[in-house]
Amino acid sequence: MITGIKGTRIRRAAAVAVTSGALLATGALTAAPAQAVTTPSIVAKGGYVMNNANGSTLYTKAGATRRSTGSTTKIMTAKVVLAQSNLNLDSKVTIKKEYSDYVVRNNASQAHLIVGDKVTVRQLLYGLMLPSGCDAAYALADKYGTGSTMSARVKSFIGKMNTAAKNLGLEDTHFDSFDGIGNGSNYSTPRDLTKIASSAMKSSTFRTIVKTKHYTAKTITKTGSTRTMKTWDNTNGLLSSYSGTIGVKTGSGPEAKYCLVFAATRNGKTVIGTVLASSSIAQREADAKKLLTYGFAKLG
Repeated sequence: MITGIKGTRIRRAAAVAVTSGALLATGALTAAPAQAVTTPSIVAKGGYVMNNANGSTLYTKAGATRRSTGSTTKIMTAKVVLAQSNLNLDSKVTIKKEYSDYVVRNNASQAHLIVGDKVTVRQLLYGLMLPSGCDAAYALADKYGTGSTMSARVKSFIGKMNTAAKNLGLEDTHFDSFDGIGNGSNYSTPRDLTKIASSAMKSSTFRTIVKTKHYTAKTITKTGSTRTMKTWDNTNGLLSSYSGTIGVKTGSGPEAKYCLVFAATRNGKTVIGTVLASSSIAQREADAKKLLTYGFAKLG
């Protein structure tokens, strides 16, 4: 009899356990969508993603670690130009031999600007951000810096870049170049670069430029005729491969490795972020896609 009672108790306990298990299982299924967002693993040494609407952090991997930034530096170059008072985007700049010599000497990415051509500031900004033209960056720094010599103007412009970083409250960013070809003291962090990009994206001109896939400039030659430049293609592959992408800028270099500052909008929500020191062009894009998808999942 005792054995029978014990067996009944065991059976009852088992039934309760099964029922509880079923309830737990049902609960788990109900809660699954909120728990299904798995933090991604990326190859890049640094990464950061935020909600562009309020600046809240959605993901970080060594987000505050200083690294070389390559041509993602040019986001700040464009931001400083677009912040100039009484900016005239149709103002013309004559391309100097120094700009051309500079890119050749540094084996740098370029917009292939022709010495003697008159190019508008708007065109220079496209040449800066799409093919990542260091010649365009030099031309803009020379035009918007102050001083009686080219070197003084360039130094002044870089000073404006650092002032802009300070004004954004960024303590881990410093520029010693107008294009990312640094002299040992050009650095930022994934978090800081993301904040610079978010600030730059407040400019409608900047937004228009960085989401453009191809741009063909018509410049004025020394003789006054019109030159149709070879089309500039945007180096940001996400514009063609990730739905909703609206920018922002690639970067690379021996020290920087492969970098990408990226932004996308889906269902009225914008996610913006940065990966620094990834292992290849394909990998920085794969890293960025993972982080964008994760960011949107976190926002729900």
